[in-house]
Amino acid sequence: MSRSLVSICVLASAVSASAQTVPAEQPPSTGSDLSRFLPDDGFAEDGRRTLGSFPKNLGRSFIGVFSKESLAPFVIGAAATGAAGFFDGQAHNALIGRAPGFSNAASTAGGFAVLAPATIALFAAGRVAHDSHFRAFTYDATQALIVNGIYTEILKKAIHRERPDGSDRMSFPSGHSSSAFAIATVAEEHYGWRVGIPSYLAASAIGLSRISGNKHYLTDVLAGAALGTITGRTVVRQNGERVGPHRTFSLGPMTDGHGTGIGLGGSVSW
Repeated sequence: MSRSLVSICVLASAVSASAQTVPAEQPPSTGSDLSRFLPDDGFAEDGRRTLGSFPKNLGRSFIGVFSKESLAPFVIGAAATGAAGFFDGQAHNALIGRAPGFSNAASTAGGFAVLAPATIALFAAGRVAHDSHFRAFTYDATQALIVNGIYTEILKKAIHRERPDGSDRMSFPSGHSSSAFAIATVAEEHYGWRVGIPSYLAASAIGLSRISGNKHYLTDVLAGAALGTITGRTVVRQNGERVGPHRTFSLGPMTDGHGTGIGLGGSVSW
């Protein structure tokens, strides 16, 4: 290979690599960029949990309930609910009227009148918090309650089961239980079992209080727990998936514009 050809090869490689691997200059950050105050914990820049994406994320989670990841909790929940059907009467007789003070408090805490404003306040707090992990938790908890509430109402109206006290035919599944377990699941997914265990215990207390208050059967509570667990897991999973183009780097041989030299070129895309 002649000296001129070697020079062309080196020049083609250097020019092509430098032209394609150097990213565009970024504009300087402004004082309104709050992201610099957020910790780098994987949630600050996930590009998913935003106000603008809220309706789209709800739709994705609503459909995502039917994914393969929901199969195991659905089978376990359905099996537990079916088996509990043989003990509905015994469980109802054993729990009805038990610990009325605690039962009323737990039932009130899991009701819509308390849960709805509490969730709105939690979501608002998350929007202004600098802790991006907390922001993600409040976002997912709010969406889980909405998705769970829609599915709960659909099942209640479709199954049309009468309550133990005969007040209406909206017994199955328990909305208190499904909402409580949806929040508990989101808490466990975000913060682990140290937060998940007490959250699940509180959710169980709310579910049992509905039997004690003569509003639900054991099967209603177990079905609600399964539904809440599925919706909570689905929302966290769907909202945690990154979208959009991913950063890629490629490296390969290339020639100059006239095809007379061979070099090595790289490119970056994002």
